[in-house]
Amino acid sequence: MRTSDLAPLYRATVGFDQVADLMDRVLTDNVGAQTYPPYNIEKTAEDGWRISIAAAGFSDADLSVEVRENALIVSARKSSDEGERTYLHRGIATRAFERRFHLADHVRVTTASHVDGMLHIDLVREVPEALKPRRIEIAKGETVETKAVEHADA
Repeated sequence: MRTSDLAPLYRATVGFDQVADLMDRVLTDNVGAQTYPPYNIEKTAEDGWRISIAAAGFSDADLSVEVRENALIVSARKSSDEGERTYLHRGIATRAFERRFHLADHVRVTTASHVDGMLHIDLVREVPEALKPRRIEIAKGETVETKAVEHADA
């Protein structure tokens, strides 16, 4: 596999660290990519998403959803009740896991629910008013007078 060196990108840009980090994560070799537990990401609105994680065998108390430093961290740790049961076949995996999702700026988690063995996490992008584009009306036929500011020499 071809590897890319993004060092020139870091040297030639200012303020694009997140883009470079994203490209670096995407281009790295994911041979050991985590596949458990399976999950879906669906777009629910123009600025809304839902992450659904298969969490069969886990209770609400076993699951943890946390947002830290623009990352959504979902983890599960099964409380030990292994001494009580003897399995002839164990096909439902309830091993501990931690899954991380990188969140873009202004994306926040609105709700998390655990229904029928699925953990659903709803996210929405809320851009602050100060960052939204706004249209400036242009006055027609009016001239705006500007006054010269005199500097007092002291």
